[in-house]
Amino acid sequence: MSMYGANPEQLAGLGRQLQRQIDNIDAITSAVASALGGTTWVGPARDQFEQEWSGGFRTALTRLGEAFDAAGRDCLQRSADLQRVMGAR
Repeated sequence: MSMYGANPEQLAGLGRQLQRQIDNIDAITSAVASALGGTTWVGPARDQFEQEWSGGFRTALTRLGEAFDAAGRDCLQRSADLQRVMGAR
């Protein structure tokens, strides 16, 4: 028999796991910014990398963090809704 729906506990776990990934994304962003700031590197290659980092890469990581946060909150809310409905039986 196939299942339609979700296991509330597993869904909540997924939501928490997604939200925990935000810390990893923030750590990557900080590590690269720190390493770049502490690297002696002058020239057009650095300028290009900094432009790509600031304009694309960091922005993409920020959006990924926001997406994980939104998906995590959604999973947690759906889990709570399912638990409420299942408890009402």
